[in-house]
Amino acid sequence: MKLQVAIDLLSTADALALLNKVAEHVDVIELGTPLIKQQGLSVVTNVKAAYPDKLVFADMKTMDAGELEADLAFKAGADIMTVLATAADSTIAGAVKAGKAHGKAVVADMIGVADKAARLHELKAMGVSWVELHAGLDEQAQAGYSIEKLLEVGRSADMPFSVAGGINAERIGGVESAGATIAVAGAAIYGAKDPGAAAAGLRKKIKQLG
Repeated sequence: MKLQVAIDLLSTADALALLNKVAEHVDVIELGTPLIKQQGLSVVTNVKAAYPDKLVFADMKTMDAGELEADLAFKAGADIMTVLATAADSTIAGAVKAGKAHGKAVVADMIGVADKAARLHELKAMGVSWVELHAGLDEQAQAGYSIEKLLEVGRSADMPFSVAGGINAERIGGVESAGATIAVAGAAIYGAKDPGAAAAGLRKKIKQLG
């Protein structure tokens, strides 16, 4: 299982400062939607230039103009971009078309999808690279939130999936056991007193489990 760091900081400088501490421990660098909205796609270009050997993930959360937005992300240097699974099928198909043209990955973010099992089947047919089972910050803040609901969907998914939603050292074992190909950690890394040690700790957990 790969480790992805989700960076929800709001400046390119802060993102690069964080990556200086954690990049050696992660496989995928995700530039969060708020960061891209604040800094523009130049942050993707700058991070890819600084870390050419890492997979750079542009969390576009595209809802319309799928081919255009995916093309923009890939031209900026992204290896991976996200389209919302709740978007129209034509939007997702457009993003997938751009992904194939660039030889890059398009991920369908399942945030907000009510019937996840049914949508998974449709997304697989549309040719997305994988799905991200994602509980957003607002959902995580609700009483009774449990990552187990995402893992239940993952266990029955007939396609590759990543998991994002409050992953930390205590939860990452369950994510790997559920069969995820990527675990996405955000605040557990960038919000830690020592982000480098936090990322190393998550990496060590994966190695122990593997």
